[in-house]
Amino acid sequence: MSTPRLEVGQIAPAFTLPDADGTPTSLEELIAEHGRVLVYVYPAAMTPGCTTETVDFENALQQLSGAGIGVVGVSPDKPEKLARFRDKHSITFPLLSDPDKTMLTEWGAFGEKKNYGKTVMGVIRSTFVVDRDGTLSLARYNVRAKGHVAMIAKLLGVELPEPTPAEG
Repeated sequence: MSTPRLEVGQIAPAFTLPDADGTPTSLEELIAEHGRVLVYVYPAAMTPGCTTETVDFENALQQLSGAGIGVVGVSPDKPEKLARFRDKHSITFPLLSDPDKTMLTEWGAFGEKKNYGKTVMGVIRSTFVVDRDGTLSLARYNVRAKGHVAMIAKLLGVELPEPTPAEG
């Protein structure tokens, strides 16, 4: 059984979830604060792919904010783990906890997925943009962690600085 997916033009389902400090945070509050909100869903804090994606969003935050887009990450991790993840990687945007996966399921970001060729139930790495009126202007599922932020920024018309080459 596949999970129903959200589509561009639909109203984003409302949610209120605790952040890394346990403070309830609602989609409505995020929209009021930022105008547009980029909601990305990731399987687990402290894993290599999720760390790459989250740090990439942090590195692009100034440009996204400048374009009137707030960022929030959602995972099934408990707030305590999110706080350690936030602090370890100096993340300045909200990381929200959905341990019972209610929001993830409503947004089509939890369900059947392929993992190493097997069908399993799990978090589907996804990204959404919710506009000021609550409608979705972007809904992407099964995204890859590496290079994802650059692809989303390009779709949104947000120019990111060129990454500095690693010293070799």
